[in-house]
Amino acid sequence: MASTIPTRVDRELLDSARVVGDTMSRSAPQQLAHWARIGREIELGSSVTQSKIADTLAGRTSYDDLNADEQAVVRAGWADRAAELLSNLNLAAEFATAGRTYVDLDHEGRVVLHAADGTILEIDGNPVTPK
Repeated sequence: MASTIPTRVDRELLDSARVVGDTMSRSAPQQLAHWARIGREIELGSSVTQSKIADTLAGRTSYDDLNADEQAVVRAGWADRAAELLSNLNLAAEFATAGRTYVDLDHEGRVVLHAADGTILEIDGNPVTPK
């Protein structure tokens, strides 16, 4: 896990990070960190074109049309976005709210059928007796 340190940020930049972050499902600090990573990659590789990266992240252009450096920046953006979305995902709670059973894999790779309340009904197709 990355460590963090406090830093001062210009109010205008922070406000922009809040606005853009909301559209990208990121907090303002996450948006600032994302911009910092992009800036680092741009400075490290002069072959990176920010507009191409932004267009690809927005789905307007193809990843395959980017050069290797630009693809690296896009992959970092996708990884940030995926991590944020996954951190907010709680399918068990959503299924419980909807009153639906659901299936997932346990730590041993077995298929587990859960009732809407989360109790285990079956493991690998075998009924489980409640305790």
